[in-house]
Amino acid sequence: MKKILYIFCALILGKYVQAQKWTDKIELTTYIESYYNYDFNQPSSNKTPGFLYNFNRHNEVNLNFGFIQASYASEEVRANLALMTGTYANANLADEPDVLKNIFRANAGVKLAKEHQLWLDVGIFDSHIGFESAIGASNLTLSRSIMAENSPYYLAGVKLSYTSSNNQWDFSLSYLNGWQRIQRVEGNSSPAFGHQITYQPNEQWTFNSSSFVGNDFPDEFRRNRYFHNFYTLYQPNAQWNFIFGLDTGWQQQEKGSSKYHTWFSPNFIARYQFNEKFGLAGRVEYFDDQDNVIIEADLVNDFSFQTSSYSLTFDYQITPLVLWRIEARHFVGNDEIFQRKNQLVKDSFFMTSSLAFQF
Repeated sequence: MKKILYIFCALILGKYVQAQKWTDKIELTTYIESYYNYDFNQPSSNKTPGFLYNFNRHNEVNLNFGFIQASYASEEVRANLALMTGTYANANLADEPDVLKNIFRANAGVKLAKEHQLWLDVGIFDSHIGFESAIGASNLTLSRSIMAENSPYYLAGVKLSYTSSNNQWDFSLSYLNGWQRIQRVEGNSSPAFGHQITYQPNEQWTFNSSSFVGNDFPDEFRRNRYFHNFYTLYQPNAQWNFIFGLDTGWQQQEKGSSKYHTWFSPNFIARYQFNEKFGLAGRVEYFDDQDNVIIEADLVNDFSFQTSSYSLTFDYQITPLVLWRIEARHFVGNDEIFQRKNQLVKDSFFMTSSLAFQF
């Protein structure tokens, strides 16, 4: 009897240990990014210009982005589920069905080769385009660049990725539902595709090429879009960070047309870290969308969009888990795309402060 009881306890304990090992691979993450933003043009609607999707409330304390995430990772399987809220979610997922509006990440992946880092991931995941994330504390500046605000933050579909054995090369191919779409546009039966190639020859340099090819309209109005993002990261030492990025895009003027509308956006950021607590970052950028492909005319008082932006961000790392930032940002347009009270003007000036917590 004692022997039977011993075997029974051993089996139960073995199952408990196995379950414990499984749960040990789950990691919980929380991120909260609150902010106060002041637009000196003093919009009566308390909303910033329509081409901005982060920190887009004027003269009020608000939550830009907050999420809680559960992640699982083993040698052969990985998964993420993150639920979010905030003004970022309201603005960027406005066209998604209600049940999907609060999903930040929902993906799972399986390793396809035992001896190689070849993965197949399915679901909703971070965009492979650009160097700026929805998670503000991971970016060099407080606000997002115009190019980041007007290219996908998230994508949905299937992604095949590979990392070389020396970790210098990353490759991915994606089959997607559309340009920042979880649910495909009604009446659209055409998939979209993307690629990413990242080369990191050493700790100082990173080179990246990403693309999107697809149609983001119903089939009867099909207009193919071709988009490419290139960026270079250079970090010569622990104090300095430099980023240069360039977006270029082409879209058919109408279905079947051989003529294309184009847009482009160069971006340069430099950041200096004084010590563990304090940092300073500056950004210069330009966005040219004369045909209002990406930034629709009704968002900029029916003018074409040709706008420069300059910003300066000051960082104070209060604790390893808490980051305070303050930023001054100035927009200058070629036309009167901004509104100051009841008057159209060519420029706009912002002061923004954020407090980010990550656990």
